[in-house]
Amino acid sequence: MISISSSRQPASAILLIHCPDSKGIVATVSEFIYKNNGNITNLDQHVDIKRQIFFMRVEWELDNFIIPDNKIGEYFDTLIAKKFDMQWQLHFSHEVPRMALFVSKQPHCLYDILSRWRSLELEVEIPLIISNHPELEPVARQFGIDFHWFEINGGNKQEQEQVQLRLLAERQVEFIVLARYMQILSAAFIGHYKNRIINIHHSFLPAFPGAKPYHSAFERGVKVIGATSHYATEELDAGPIIAQDIIRVSHADSVEDLIRKGRDLEKVILSRSIWHHVQRQILVYQNQTVVFS
Repeated sequence: MISISSSRQPASAILLIHCPDSKGIVATVSEFIYKNNGNITNLDQHVDIKRQIFFMRVEWELDNFIIPDNKIGEYFDTLIAKKFDMQWQLHFSHEVPRMALFVSKQPHCLYDILSRWRSLELEVEIPLIISNHPELEPVARQFGIDFHWFEINGGNKQEQEQVQLRLLAERQVEFIVLARYMQILSAAFIGHYKNRIINIHHSFLPAFPGAKPYHSAFERGVKVIGATSHYATEELDAGPIIAQDIIRVSHADSVEDLIRKGRDLEKVILSRSIWHHVQRQILVYQNQTVVFS
């Protein structure tokens, strides 16, 4: 079952493409859309000169497009993608993605996401929130979202992840956001949602690991603090980066100031990454991302 957007914007199709670079790709794709009575509203491209890889995001209106939605991918693959050895994804603006939130005890990212969701800044469906602690259940209840608490320890991790995966499949979840979820996901779990699990953490790694990185950074007198959002991979905190930012701090800032400023930045960077993902603006190639504006 696919949720349909209530937006009044014209429905559009979005193609994300990467392939070996060669002449005529933009012209060929544009001609395909034009000849089928499509109106391109956005086109962005990038060429990785060193690796000779072409990347493109193109969006066009569907109002008068000749090819039915369920046939566009088939036609595009046959007529164009095979010729250029393309890897491609097709999305539709009127389909609302279903997002699950994973949390632990810290509420700042959760509140920020839910506020943006409720104010319609983020057009997603949130069928459930999953946690390894019960503390944030009242927040889920406040926003009318199902909350599922899984107590996880060394002996039941694999079993609990299997239950979580079944639950996610039942709720038709497309992607997952780790909103300060303090539990390492297994490689098997991540494999079910490749490039569809968004994580956030401070940017002190690897210099200041552990439970109190802000305290360690304060002792060293750091002058900048930051946040990094990325797709989760088997290698911890080493997946393709979606968004990063920093703010400057000084000797006048206490540990509490660093924590407060760091959490503010985490909220903004995580929500920015979710926005890019929902807008279908991200292409992952190897362990890097191309993030179109």
